Amino acid sequence: MSFATLLPRPVSVTPAPGSCPWPSTVDVRSAALPAEGYRLEISPSGVVLHCGDAAGEFYGRQTLRQLAGPSAFRAVPLDALALPCGVVEDHPRFGWRGCLLDVARHFRTKAEVLRFVDLLAAHKLNVLNLHLTDDQGWRFEVPAFPRLTSVGGWRPSSMVGSGGEQDGRPHGGFYTGDDLREIVAYASVRAITVVPEIDIPGHARAALAAYPSLGTSSSYEIWTAWGISTSLLDPSESTLDFFRRVFDHLLEIFPSKVIALGGDETPGATDEHRGFVRQLAEHLVSRGRTPMGWDEVLDIPGLPPMVIGSWQNETAGQQAASAGHDVVMCPEQHVYLDHRQADHPDEPIPVGMVHTLEDVYAYEPALTGPRLRGVQAQVWSEHLDTVRRVDYMAFPRLSAFAEVAWSSGERDYAEFLPRLRDHHLPRLDALGVEYRPLDGPHPWQTRPGVPGRPR
Repeated sequence: MSFATLLPRPVSVTPAPGSCPWPSTVDVRSAALPAEGYRLEISPSGVVLHCGDAAGEFYGRQTLRQLAGPSAFRAVPLDALALPCGVVEDHPRFGWRGCLLDVARHFRTKAEVLRFVDLLAAHKLNVLNLHLTDDQGWRFEVPAFPRLTSVGGWRPSSMVGSGGEQDGRPHGGFYTGDDLREIVAYASVRAITVVPEIDIPGHARAALAAYPSLGTSSSYEIWTAWGISTSLLDPSESTLDFFRRVFDHLLEIFPSKVIALGGDETPGATDEHRGFVRQLAEHLVSRGRTPMGWDEVLDIPGLPPMVIGSWQNETAGQQAASAGHDVVMCPEQHVYLDHRQADHPDEPIPVGMVHTLEDVYAYEPALTGPRLRGVQAQVWSEHLDTVRRVDYMAFPRLSAFAEVAWSSGERDYAEFLPRLRDHHLPRLDALGVEYRPLDGPHPWQTRPGVPGRPR
């Protein structure tokens, strides 16, 4: 097996003749390497792994799996595993290599989230941005406010595609505190930080349905449609106190330095709403955390230093950096994986712009410099009602994104494609990932009659 089969690409490779049987033990030694970096020395006598930190050790071991072939990605390898001899020295391009998973619109069970964590780890991605609340569901248990999940965690129906038709099928679910602690711990072992998101002051219909006093109407219903709701939280002192308590409970579960509070898509927002977001951001800072918001929050005066998710365009990230904020580039035009993968009627639920595999592989953030923390792909789930549809939309585009996030230097799609096809797709097969085939969907992956909405 050639070292060129690695994905993401290593920084430097020195092949050597011979092979090494799958080692019963790996000699791990510390070394002066960059954060998350490692150096593998593979010889017929065994494997030595040099690493500067625990993440580097984990990634070195992931590279051993890649070198050993697809069978190493099965729960039980079916073939004898062997490694090519040589030296690999590697470290990531960006410190934030993220993927957002929306579990608010369509709930993913704890087991499904843990599986998604494994898939991120296999691609050396290190941030799971977990979108826990929205208009269509609240997935985070808060013991002080039980109606957030007993009422806000369930909806009577969901819109089918984007044509307005309802399926009439109840949908819901939520995570207990212990569920989330387990997810956090599981991810940590795999060098992944879970960044939770509670979206305010918009995308909050589920919370408003549970506690109408948080809004300006006497009653609300959980939204069963997709899009942008005009229902906003009432930016009163009592609502602020409510969400301070919600975020305080969140901080007890999630050790992440960065905590996301949304702030996006708020039609009709007033100065009071903007002040509401600023005060919650300041509250997180007072608790020793760094708030993260979507780029709309840049319109709010007096914000503390934040992490800005630049999703609307590349320019927003540059504006955020100029204003003294760190930036994660996640522009809709390039890395939204819920968007259709081809301009073809067989694509299931063809919404959004066309983002092909080649488009994702070609993404290069416009922002450079010390304010750029990294990049993040987005898996919004309005139209992803099963884990099979998450697989289809995320992969193999997330595999291409992983190489963008990890590997430095020039990229050539013509060089990438055979590595993906011949070596990496068999790994996804071994992992049981129902990805989109390179030549289009399988017949059972299409969804005829479900209306889409191209942008």
